Amino acid sequence: MGSDSKELLGIEPLELRFPFEFMKQISCSMELTNKTDDYLAFKVKTTSPKKYCVRPNSGIVPPRSTSSVVVTMQALKQAPPDMQCKDKFLVQSAVVTEGTAVKDITGEMFKKESGNVVDEVRLKVVYVQPPRPPSPVREGSEEGSSPRPSWSDGANINYQDATRESDEPPLSSAHKEPSEITTEVSSVEQLFKSAWIFL
Repeated sequence: MGSDSKELLGIEPLELRFPFEFMKQISCSMELTNKTDDYLAFKVKTTSPKKYCVRPNSGIVPPRSTSSVVVTMQALKQAPPDMQCKDKFLVQSAVVTEGTAVKDITGEMFKKESGNVVDEVRLKVVYVQPPRPPSPVREGSEEGSSPRPSWSDGANINYQDATRESDEPPLSSAHKEPSEITTEVSSVEQLFKSAWIFL
């Protein structure tokens, strides 16, 4: 095969959407579909490797089949300005011979200069507001779309291997388990409902 770039893997979605919540790990998945008759190696890289865990971050997709990849965003302590995220992902794929094992995947496989058939797809990350519980007090409309980050051609983006382990400790010592947060939210909701009754 020649060294010309062509679409090897179909990737869905092309935009990783994370419902933003403080102090909570959030996951989303993407499907990598091999539409060719070749075996394909893939590698996932990101501009923020300490912020995400990718499972698996590399692998082999047999001909005419699909593999799932789960991307987990580590718990964040604060929201980014305007809920915009500048993080990007790069999914590289290359044709490999049948029988190639995951342990045999190297960075050299994804270099076009080596004469390999290689494809690269850039994905952006978008934070979305999590669904809100209904409020007993009628609020003004907050509808509208937040501005979207601009998408460049990625030529100057520094992608790094996404190899962070998911069993590492959370980023903050103030970490709370979901059950603790749920209990606190329930207490606040009960207090708010009590105050509503007396109005």
